[in-house]
Amino acid sequence: MRTVYLGTSGFAAEVLRALAGSAHRPSLVITRPDRPRGRGRRLSPPPVADVARELGIAVDQPPSVNEAPALDRIAEADPQVVCVCAFGALIKEPLLSDYELLNVHPSLLPRWRGAAPIERAIMAGDGRTGVSIMRVTAGLDSGPVCLVGEEPIRADDTYGTLAARLQRIGGELLVQALDRRPAFHDQDDAAVTYADKIATGDRVLDPGRPAAELERVVRALTPHVGAAVLLADGDRLGVWQARARPSGAGDPASGELSLDGRLPTVGCTPGVLELEVVQPAGRRQMPGDAFLRGLRRD
Repeated sequence: MRTVYLGTSGFAAEVLRALAGSAHRPSLVITRPDRPRGRGRRLSPPPVADVARELGIAVDQPPSVNEAPALDRIAEADPQVVCVCAFGALIKEPLLSDYELLNVHPSLLPRWRGAAPIERAIMAGDGRTGVSIMRVTAGLDSGPVCLVGEEPIRADDTYGTLAARLQRIGGELLVQALDRRPAFHDQDDAAVTYADKIATGDRVLDPGRPAAELERVVRALTPHVGAAVLLADGDRLGVWQARARPSGAGDPASGELSLDGRLPTVGCTPGVLELEVVQPAGRRQMPGDAFLRGLRRD
């Protein structure tokens, strides 16, 4: 089947690999323009562009997929289906009407429609998630679904470990959807939840919340975004690995950050959060005990 692929993220790049290895290899990949990244803010292509070029697939990076140059390029490819995964930009008419658009969405729709379904599922303490193959419509992830694959969320899953499993499932399901052409079924609008984009405030660990919730926040934002605690001087201390446990004698009170023990420890409501891997401002990640040793030498 003739396809065009729209995607941007690392997740979408791995789904592209699966599609390219099937009978439905896309003749064209549309992705977002290069963006400044890293400390040097150098322009870098999105992961999907890198993978498409590695695979020898034509790449276009238009400012907007909804404007004439991109529409003309897609029309030249004459796809039977346009496949979408983590594209990161709104798709509008006439694309919505001109082509069948199949989207790979990493959640069990209608739960976690929106921009950050993997992160929000971990944060919420969900026991399972998955991937849905759905038809793109004008609504936010509201189109009918044709295939679903479930995956448990393990107690130690981070975004990175869970996304790796979901992108494999997503690639397999997308190829199956193109092979088998299964029927679509409407979503249950009464069961909808939304996975809002991760905002700056979501990254700051609030000690007024239970330690177990904060541990899930750390796991949900690792390794791609990162959580943080606020130090007394106003700096942020990045947190990449943490463990919740019940509070005991000598532990900090709720809202306090202790730098006196074996690890940096945050008093929560209830419990405490031990910061096992941290990142001081302007420095690399390091074990929490190494961070404390450096403070004591200073």
